[in-house]
Parts: sequence; C-alpha cells; structure tokens
Amino acid sequence: MRQQLLREGANELSYEIRGIVKKAHQVEQSGQEIFWENIGDPVQKNISIPQWIKDIIISLASKDETYSYSDSKGVIDTREFLAELNNKRKGAQITSEDILFFNGLGDAIAKLYQYLIPSSRIIGPSPAYSTHSSAEAAHANTHPLTYSLNPDENWYPDMDELYLKVKYNPHIVGILIINPDNPTGMVYPPSILERFVEIAREFNLFIICDEIYLNVTYNGASSQVLAEYIKEIPAISLKGISKEMPWPGGRCGWMEFYNRKSKPEFDRLCETLENAKMIEVSSTKLPQLAIPLIMKDARYAGYLKEQNDKIGKRSKLITKILSSVRGIKFNETFGAFYNTIIFEEGVLNTHQKLRIENSEIRELVESWVGEKNVDFDKRFVYYLLGAKGVCVVPISSFWSDLQGFRVTLLEENEDILLQTFTKIKEGLEEYLNS
Repeated sequence: MRQQLLREGANELSYEIRGIVKKAHQVEQSGQEIFWENIGDPVQKNISIPQWIKDIIISLASKDETYSYSDSKGVIDTREFLAELNNKRKGAQITSEDILFFNGLGDAIAKLYQYLIPSSRIIGPSPAYSTHSSAEAAHANTHPLTYSLNPDENWYPDMDELYLKVKYNPHIVGILIINPDNPTGMVYPPSILERFVEIAREFNLFIICDEIYLNVTYNGASSQVLAEYIKEIPAISLKGISKEMPWPGGRCGWMEFYNRKSKPEFDRLCETLENAKMIEVSSTKLPQLAIPLIMKDARYAGYLKEQNDKIGKRSKLITKILSSVRGIKFNETFGAFYNTIIFEEGVLNTHQKLRIENSEIRELVESWVGEKNVDFDKRFVYYLLGAKGVCVVPISSFWSDLQGFRVTLLEENEDILLQTFTKIKEGLEEYLNS
C-alpha cells in the first residue's frame, strides 16, 4: 500500500475465546464430536429461556414503536428504572442522564478505551478478560498493564503489587475491576474494594468496574456493588443482560457514570462517550424496552436464584470430578460461571501428548503444537481438543504468566456435563503422566 494502514496497537487485538473455535471446527470437520467449553453462552449450553420472558419479548415485537430509534443515550424509561434501581442502595447516586446504552458490553468497552489518549493507561487484572486487555493494549500501542490475581490466595489481587505499579507509573489514570471475575469466578470482598478506592483516591484515578456478572453468585456469596464503596471517586460501572437473563444475542449493555462532575477530565470522557453514541444515533431498542418489564416481574428474582443454584451445584460437581488430579490447582468459585484450572509449576514440558486415533486430526494437532513459541498450556489445550473433543481456552491467552485453562459452569444437561469433565479429567491424567 502507499502508506502503512494500521497502527501498532492493531497487533494487540486478540480473542482466543473465539479464536480457538477455528481450530475446533477443523477438528469437527475431521470427524470429532466437540464439547464447547470456550465461551459463556448459557443458551448454547442447553438453558431454556422461561416462556414468560419470551412472552414479554413477543409482545414488544408486536408494537410499532419497538422498531423506531431510541434516544441516543438509551430508552428514557429504562434509564430511569435502572437509576432508581441503583439509588435504592447506599452509595453513589445517579440519574437517568448518567446511563448510556451500547450494543453489548463489547461495544461499550471498545468505545471506552478508544478515546483515551495512548499515553493514558488503565491497569487491569491478570488473568485478564480478553475484551478489556486487547482494547486497552490496542489504544496504547503496546502490551496491557496488569496486576496479578493470586491462585494461592482465592484469586484475590496482589494489592501491594498494584499499589507500586500505580505509584511508579504516572501514565496510569484508571483501575479496572471485574467483579465477579472472569475467568476465575472470584467475588471481591468489601475490604479489597475499599483498598481499590483508597489507591484511586491517593493517585487521583478513576475506576472502571465490569459488573456484567453482578447477579450471578452462588455457594453462599453475593456481589458487592461498586457504587456502595466509591464515595467521591469518579467511576464507570459496566452492566448488561447477556449473562443473567440470559440474552447474549440481544447485544445490550450500558455504562453507569458515578461522580461524573467530580473531575473535569472525567466529565469530558463521559461527554465524549455520549457524543460517540450520538454519531451512531442509538443502540438496539428491543432489549432496552424489555429490561424493566422482565426485571420488575415477580418471577424474576426466583428465576435468578434457581439459575444461580444450578451453577453452584455444577461448580461443586466439577470440583469433585477434578479434585483427585495431581499437578493442577483451582479454587471453588462463587460468581460468574467459569473456573480456571492452573497447572502446578514444572509439571508441563514439550514431550507430553495425548493419543489421537484419527490420523487427520493427529496431523492437525501436531502442526499446531509444532509452531514456534507455543505456550505449554496451549499444547495441552490443542491435544485435549484433538483427543477428547473438548474445546477450552488456555489461560496464557488471558494475558497471564500462569499456565492453565478456563472452563464454563453452564452445561444444563447433566449427562453431557459429566461426560465433558470426565474427558477433561482423563485428558489431564494421561497428559501429565505421558
């Protein structure tokens, strides 16, 4: 081309959660049945949407107004409902004007990082959720900045490490929290949230809290809402409907701006995000109209509890299946619907493999593991895919120095769940003893 087309940050855009699917389809085309454990889509994992929720959506779809544009910031009645929902809690209060809708949180996240100047950095957790880490790194034209989540301490963050990184890097302007966490399933306790706020206050930062899994908690846990802890600190909460209703195909998420007027630069960021949405005119309207109708329905709380109880039961079942495997470690989960299995240090090497009877699939896998600088956990993930047909995501792809893989806790069909995790157990034992 006459000129270079892409800036360096384009190289940082990656999403292994979807990327592994390309390899899985190649294996599938060669005759292997695939068990999809790569992505958090409850509908794909055999959940049945209640008929009363479907009836609400069907009714909305029959109305002419559903097909029109909404207000650029989102349906006003829905924003008023969400603001009222927030304001029932103690903590930062908002109005409908502090809420901005997007076509899913992926859209919101991309916009959020897009308009920051490249030298302004957001530090986030590692293992990192790829949508955040890729978008932040792409805007900065370099690798993402992270603080460590410790698998030996319930996946809680190393707050001393975070403090020092913030103190000695003046380019850091914000801290990202994912609560409950993806990919670890950890739920933050109040003491750690309070420490995040203290650090933000000391160094004049703002906070981003991805709370998409806010209402997905189980095993006796409950999420602590960011708004209850931030006091005067400027912050953005990211929320959506894709996980709890669940309606991932609705592509409907929103930002809530807290203490917007407390800092002029933060207010300008919020205004810029609003202007970016006005250029697009509006976000998808149907799911916005459905939100208050579904959430105010007397059946909704019971539905959420039922789904969360099921996830908690599956998390314990998966723990029971995998707990006897030597060479791995993982924690009980309390939120979201993932678990991260980590290989103990030193148990992986380049000579390990799994038997693959299908020669075509075996050649595929050997070509993947033979590529230059393939991470140890990716080798296992590729062999597990080829030998057992189970598609998981390597933790090295979550911008982490740890070696392991992420699974979901979503499979509604218990027979398939047991089959899937028995295959994972067999694959782990064979691989680690090969």
